[in-house]
Amino acid sequence: MKRSWCFPLIAGVIFLLSGGVSSHADAPKADPAGIVWQTWDDSVFARAKREHKFVLLDLQAVWCHWCHVMDQQTYHDPKVMALIQSRYIAVRVDQDSRPDLANRYEDYGWPATVVFNADGGEIVKRRGYLPPPMMASMLQAIIDDPSPGPSVTSGSSSAFTEADASSSADTDLLRKQLLAGYDAPQGSWGTEQKFLNWDNVEYCLVQAQQNDAAADKMARQTLAAQLKLVDPVWGGVDQYSAGDDWDHPHFEKIMQVQAENIRIYAEAYGQWQDPVYLKTAEGIYGYVRSFLTSPEGVVYTSQDADLKDGEHAADYYQLVDVERRKQGIPRVDQHVYARENGWFIQALTTLYAVTGKDLYRDEAVRAGEWIVKNRLMPNGGFQHGDKSTGPLYLGDQLAMGRAFLALYTVTADRTWLNRAEQTAGFIEENFAWKNKTVAAGYATAKDDSSVGGYRPAPEFDENVYLARFANLLFQYTANIRDQRVAQTALRYVRAPEIAQEERSSVGGLLLAEMELASPPVHIAIVGSKSDPLAKKLFLAALAYPYIYKQVEWIDRTDPAWRAVAGNYPQLPQAAAYTCANNTCSPPVFDVGHLVALLDRKVAPKTAAGNGP
Repeated sequence: MKRSWCFPLIAGVIFLLSGGVSSHADAPKADPAGIVWQTWDDSVFARAKREHKFVLLDLQAVWCHWCHVMDQQTYHDPKVMALIQSRYIAVRVDQDSRPDLANRYEDYGWPATVVFNADGGEIVKRRGYLPPPMMASMLQAIIDDPSPGPSVTSGSSSAFTEADASSSADTDLLRKQLLAGYDAPQGSWGTEQKFLNWDNVEYCLVQAQQNDAAADKMARQTLAAQLKLVDPVWGGVDQYSAGDDWDHPHFEKIMQVQAENIRIYAEAYGQWQDPVYLKTAEGIYGYVRSFLTSPEGVVYTSQDADLKDGEHAADYYQLVDVERRKQGIPRVDQHVYARENGWFIQALTTLYAVTGKDLYRDEAVRAGEWIVKNRLMPNGGFQHGDKSTGPLYLGDQLAMGRAFLALYTVTADRTWLNRAEQTAGFIEENFAWKNKTVAAGYATAKDDSSVGGYRPAPEFDENVYLARFANLLFQYTANIRDQRVAQTALRYVRAPEIAQEERSSVGGLLLAEMELASPPVHIAIVGSKSDPLAKKLFLAALAYPYIYKQVEWIDRTDPAWRAVAGNYPQLPQAAAYTCANNTCSPPVFDVGHLVALLDRKVAPKTAAGNGP
């Protein structure tokens, strides 16, 4: 999933569309100005045909400042209101509530305005805040001439040839894309918005471990610059900084941003042992627990940028805690989505791995159990929110599958591995997508979620994460199905016209290419879970700073491990093994020897100073 931008100004006509239910209501809602906002479904287009009207979609975010401004100014303007009431059916959706549709148009940011004809064909797509005169002019122009405008293109980023779907990504080109997009003076990638690109930084962490000086510098510089977006009072991370510097933050706190920042700073701490990184990760964790956590221990979706809708909050965020609280707390979107909790569980397991603090592991387990109890449907899929009707989204299944595998890694409880397996199977059965006759990628939603003639299509980041998840799962299970899922997901994202479209945000694809090309470092601990030595070895294996690894704790006293335990000799004490290519090292019996053995296995393979 890419960033969810909130844009202040119209930036030309672009490719936008989405839909869904407002996060504030589950039924049509009457605006004070008199606009009745409808939900997004096919009944809207049926009504549009009957009444000879157009469909206007307002795609926004609960936390977005300029969405609030547009609510208050544009949709309260008498001329705009009259035009909408006369010839349009107005639909409003919170993009967090419809991941499939938000993903389809994620490059463009919120608010977004899209106008359709009664058949579901796009007429106009606009980006960002539209002031009343501009909106009124656009609405009248569509009435006068409903022909599709220049913003409507016939192409689609999800379309590519069969040859493309069968080809391999050009890794040298991808590396050049990543390097070319790096902002050397400021850090991070791109110049319009500054933020932590977690996939690119993770790739640089991996490369830095191979003595790649350029990657080392990019990762450290970006991690240092990103600290300017961490709230020094509450600890949460602002979504991004506008402009070409780090000094103009947008203050919304999005759950994915919190979770991925925790994960990346924890990984960086594990690799470099810089206490600033751990302090940052734990500070963000503290913010989530203070502001974005339900009484049940699961996490909410976001916190608003504004204290008062439509009013800039820069002065508010300059205040200390007590002064902020006197004025109030920005609104929290209290929806509990499976996807967001999956992201946070992964962050918690990473914190546990680098610190050994049981708190993080136990909270991750509790959240996983709550989602299973409250979001798992009888058919095996995870619903997005608290309703059992509506589309099923790949993002929820994927985030929970990754969370289950992470929980298995840190607990050695095979229940979590089984759940990861079940989730991977559900994904293959329900989200497979074909480009002509070639199976290539997985759609962002089940096909039955289409509205207005649009079928769900694959999304780049989701398929990158799916390739990495299914490949690592295959290393644990040896289930050929998991390997097939990984290869199918990778087939979509590695198609040249898809990969090149991502420009510099290709760190995740580079990691996927690397991981599918070779097995991970496999560390097996054999010993009872009640054995202090076995636990020390296990914690050392988890903490070892190598991202692509497979860690298992094999307890001979547990019946679930009997078949696997037979692959290792019976010894009088706990032991650790590192395995590869169907062979394992001799046993080691203390942490020092295990670390030394791992150091030899992951020795740098590239010369210092090489580019990534």
